[in-house]
Amino acid sequence: MNASITRSTSRDVVDVPSEGLIRLAHLMYLLHAIGLGIGAFSQAATVVGAFVFGWTSIIAIIINYIKRDDVRGTFLESHFRWQASTFWWCVLWLVIGAVLYLLLVGFVLNWLVFGIVGLWAIYRIVRGWLALNNRRPMPE
Repeated sequence: MNASITRSTSRDVVDVPSEGLIRLAHLMYLLHAIGLGIGAFSQAATVVGAFVFGWTSIIAIIINYIKRDDVRGTFLESHFRWQASTFWWCVLWLVIGAVLYLLLVGFVLNWLVFGIVGLWAIYRIVRGWLALNNRRPMPE
C-alpha cells in the first residue's frame, strides 16, 4: 500500500503511507483525546485513569498493534510507537500511584502523580497529533 519513496532521514529511506493509514492515525489520536477528555470533563477519578481504562484508548491501542506492520518504514511508524509508549507509560504510572495509595504513604502524593501524568498524556497526544497533521515523524 505504500506509494513511493519520498525522502530520506538520518536512519533510513522512508516510504509514503497511504491516505487511509494517515486517517487511521488521526482516528487513533482522536480516540486517545476522547479518553483524556472524558477524564478531564467528567466525574472520572483521574484523567490518566480514564485514559488508560476508557474504551476509546483501549480501542486505539488494539488498532495500534493490529496495524503496526502496515506502517513499518513510514513516518507513521513513529506515531504508532509514540501513542503506544504514551499509553503504556501511563499504565505504569497509574500502577505506581495506586501502590502509593495502598501503602498510605502517598495519599496526597498519588494524586500529584496522577495529575502530572494526566497533563503529560495530554501534552503527548496534542504534540503527536500536531506533528501528524504536518506529516512529520515523532522523535525516537
